[in-house]
Parts: sequence; structure tokens; C-alpha cells
Amino acid sequence: MNGKDEGMRICTDRIALDEFYASSEALFRSLGFHRELIAATAAGEVLAWSRHAGAGRPTVYLSAGIHGDEPAGPLAIERFWQKENPSDVNWLVCPMLNPTGFASLSRDNRHGFDLNRDYLLRRSQEIRGHADWLEKQSVPDLFLSLHEDWETQGFYLYEISLGDDLPHRARGLLEAVREVCPIEENAVIDDHVVREPGWIHHEPHADFPDAWPEAIFLAKRGCPLSFTFETPSCAAPVEKRIAAHGAAIRKALQFLV
Repeated sequence: MNGKDEGMRICTDRIALDEFYASSEALFRSLGFHRELIAATAAGEVLAWSRHAGAGRPTVYLSAGIHGDEPAGPLAIERFWQKENPSDVNWLVCPMLNPTGFASLSRDNRHGFDLNRDYLLRRSQEIRGHADWLEKQSVPDLFLSLHEDWETQGFYLYEISLGDDLPHRARGLLEAVREVCPIEENAVIDDHVVREPGWIHHEPHADFPDAWPEAIFLAKRGCPLSFTFETPSCAAPVEKRIAAHGAAIRKALQFLV
């Protein structure tokens, strides 16, 4: 959730946006999701998909693609829904939040904004539309955000919890991911001291007061539990990173039981 150096490496895996939009739209429509336009950009639409299982069911919000040099997240969302169809929860899904970033293979959008630092000031049209849409939804019970990190050699996660401290959740996630992807072993990751290898237990406050990430915005809205998953974009093939995200999503859903 911290800033990144200007000299960052670039993941060479790309998403063919036209193909991704066509396949994901067909997929979500076939599964009975409702489509909403959040913002229109020069590279494509920012879309939200929702499906409601009924009153009293928990709500899960799943997002990816906020940084245009992190392709495994959007691809993992598509892969997850190609293989799974959990219908006992209410779903909110935003698979591609930064089309112009993906078009140029850059972290920021075409105007130079890091969208994942813009949820307080809302200077970008993507985040203005996205935050407005989120504020119209029920506060999710679980938020899962899919990211990548070019600096690391393994998977790690951020946890933000407004409720009881339950370490078995993060440990269970890491064990599930370990079967398909190494876990980052450094004691300091992205300028944060880890609680245990691969696990950053983050307070529900932004590292920089005016630069709110999506997870902080959701915490401020009262989302009781969120996990941000980070795969090693330069140290593992994209299929392994997709598999890591998928394993983490499936494990996280067990926490709703």
C-alpha cells in the first residue's frame, strides 16, 4: 500500500484488452451478473458486475486491474469464474479498473495518476466513478484485492481487520498459496514490517493521509475484513501467479462459513 520507485521493472506479460473484455463480458453474463458502467476511458470501459444471492447473505467484493502492469489479477478473476460459481453469497466484482494503464503497460493511468492512491481526493475519472458506485452498494463483509509486486520473490498479503484478531485466517491463506507459489520471506516488504512471513497486518489508516488505497477506503466505509493479495510479477510465470490468486480467493471464501 506504499509508494513505488520510479525505476521499477515492468512485467512483460500483457493483457489483450479487446479479447479480455469480450471473454469476461460473455462469462459474467452467462453467470447471471448485472453489468454497470463506472467510467469510459480511451482504452475501454471500467465495468462493475454484481449478482445477489438474497437478503441476509454475506457480500464479497473482488477487484483487480487497478495498476496496468499487474496482469495476473484480472486474468485470475476470469479464471476463477471459469472454474467456480459460488452462488451462496452476494458478489461485487470489478475486474479491470485501469484500462489505460494496461494499454500502455504502466502502473498509472494515462494521466499519470496512481489510481490506488486516489480514493480520498478522487482526482481521476476512474476513481470518481468507482468510489461513487461503491458508496451505493452494501458495505461488503469481505474485500479481496488482487495485485502484483515486481520487487518480491514470493506471494504476500495485507490484512485489514476491524474485528477480532484471528491469525488463522492469514496463515490459512498463505498455506493454501504455498502449494502453488513461494511465499515472500523478507522481514520488511514494501516498507512494512511483516507480522509473519508473507503477512502484513495493516492498520485501517493510509500510510500517507491524502493517498487512500482502495482497501483503506473500504475500511473507512466499515468493511470488517479485507485482504490484498500480491504475487511476484517478475519472479514467477503468469500461470503460477494466476494460480496463487485463485488459491487465495478460494481459501478466503471459507472464512464466511
